[in-house]
Amino acid sequence: MEGTSHGEIFHHVITIMEEKINQPPRRLSENAGNEFCCIFRVPESFVGINKKAYQPHIVSIGPYHYGKDHLEMMQEHKWRFLGSFLRRTRRHNVDLVRLFRAVEQMEERIRECYSEMIEIDKNSLVKMMVLDGCFVVELFCIVGGLSDTNIDDPIFNMQWILTFIMRDLLRLENQIPFFVLETLFKLSISGSDRKNVRSLTQLSLEFFNYMVQRPVEVIQNHANLIGKHLLDLFRMSFLPSSSQVTPRNRTTSSSGELSRNTSSTERTSTISTCLSEETSKMSTSSTEEPSTFLQLIPSAKKLHLAGIQFKPGKSDSFLDVKFNNGVLQIPLLTIDDFSSSVFLNCVAFEQCYHYITNHVTTYATFMGCLINTPSDAGFLCDHKIIENYFGTDEEIARFFNNIRKDVAFDIEKSYLTKLFEDVNEYYRNDWHVRWAGFKHTYFDTPWSFMSAMAALILLILTLIQAFFGMYPYIFPRKSPK
Repeated sequence: MEGTSHGEIFHHVITIMEEKINQPPRRLSENAGNEFCCIFRVPESFVGINKKAYQPHIVSIGPYHYGKDHLEMMQEHKWRFLGSFLRRTRRHNVDLVRLFRAVEQMEERIRECYSEMIEIDKNSLVKMMVLDGCFVVELFCIVGGLSDTNIDDPIFNMQWILTFIMRDLLRLENQIPFFVLETLFKLSISGSDRKNVRSLTQLSLEFFNYMVQRPVEVIQNHANLIGKHLLDLFRMSFLPSSSQVTPRNRTTSSSGELSRNTSSTERTSTISTCLSEETSKMSTSSTEEPSTFLQLIPSAKKLHLAGIQFKPGKSDSFLDVKFNNGVLQIPLLTIDDFSSSVFLNCVAFEQCYHYITNHVTTYATFMGCLINTPSDAGFLCDHKIIENYFGTDEEIARFFNNIRKDVAFDIEKSYLTKLFEDVNEYYRNDWHVRWAGFKHTYFDTPWSFMSAMAALILLILTLIQAFFGMYPYIFPRKSPK
């Protein structure tokens, strides 16, 4: 700046720096680490791998994708659903003013739920929550039979629209707090009917059940779940009841610092590769004491060659994986566009939100270890563990290899810790490997089995012939006197 003294420039720079110090972060607010904050922008490292999985395709819910051009069609239909919602609620004296006032009281709580600073005024935010929330609730009520609709409604007559809506409602960046939906739902039901009406949780799970086809009893068992939002609710409904569901709380020492058990090195490990063949050989041939460091497991084909059997598990949750006596039981997993999108968003949510378990991340890591190559994917499909509507075996392998990239995962604090230990112990046992190799060599196919049996019979006959050939010499007949 010509004509400006050095002191003025210095003062100007200091002023700008002080202003920056006093400005709160906008992209990741100071409250983003709180338990209340549960709706996040997906980390850029995840978006770079599969951008389409995280962004809505047909409908925006909440502030992150509000106003985008390609979502305008459904934005117009939201007002129609709001009108349908009000026609029901006005019967018991709940009008638009009452809806607005009810949500207005929660404005501070709503803002705390988002990791980014929501830079819209109070009235605009409340209007958005009422419009989006009533749209979601009315959609669930129509599908659940609690509200009527025009038989020619394009939302329900054009099947692709409803399918895309289901996916969009389970994207991490496309959420509103569940307590907003719950408040609007309760206002939509008259007091005399509330005891006889299914919960919002049950209506939500029934809505998404058109895509996952779980038994009605499973949905009913989860009717009282309360999630942070729809994605969290859907994720929680798959958590196996046999596992201990506890948040990943930080443990602190008496001085208030993080304890040594949860140092950054030990707490997380970036998942980039699974147990390599060379590492496996070193661990089996080493004469030293085995390392106490818990390792990931080898691929499905390697485990099979070591004698581990793969069987489809009988469970309502795909997360309910079990290993016992050399048998790995994995419930059937259907992979299609819907489930792959939900997988990615659940992993992103678990990575961002510290106050929940990491079940889906653990399972994705487990499957990523099993599926190193397309042949591993084909092997699991042949054993009725994966039902592939996603594409080729190569695409399945690529999906599971990508889903665990740049993911922080603590193997020692996962629900499959014991399973990883047991599988690795079985895999490193030389006897299991040799016995499995013997079975694969001689009993893997009918032809090899028949060849082995023929060789065994021939060996027995040869021994019998040799025995009777040697018998006269060993036990000669006594000549008559």
